[in-house]
Amino acid sequence: MLPSRKTIIGKIELARQVIKSGEIFLVEPDVIAADLLEIGCGVLEMPDMLRELLANTTYSDYRGAHPPQRSYEKSISGSELYAFSAVSKRVGCAVYYKFVIKDNIFWLVSLHRDRPEKGKAIWKRK
Repeated sequence: MLPSRKTIIGKIELARQVIKSGEIFLVEPDVIAADLLEIGCGVLEMPDMLRELLANTTYSDYRGAHPPQRSYEKSISGSELYAFSAVSKRVGCAVYYKFVIKDNIFWLVSLHRDRPEKGKAIWKRK
């Protein structure tokens, strides 16, 4: 069972607001930079890409656990992790991203081409 619809939609909206303020920190900058290059996006384009992803992210795009996992990273230890997969027109593929919002800062934990688990469909029939 997922976190409630209200909780997930609230996190998406909060992330949109925090990103507008420009408070974006990368938990593992080297890893995120490498993953961005793999999908043809530069680090300077990342804030615009995040805005696009969040604008197109819905409740059904949630890919996290229930209850949300907690981070073990020192800077965001104990914070709830929210993971999503949404299509980016900018890069032309589904992008998986995971974040934490702590102290009104958007902490980007992961951002890369969506890599579905083996044996799982990339999309669902409607």
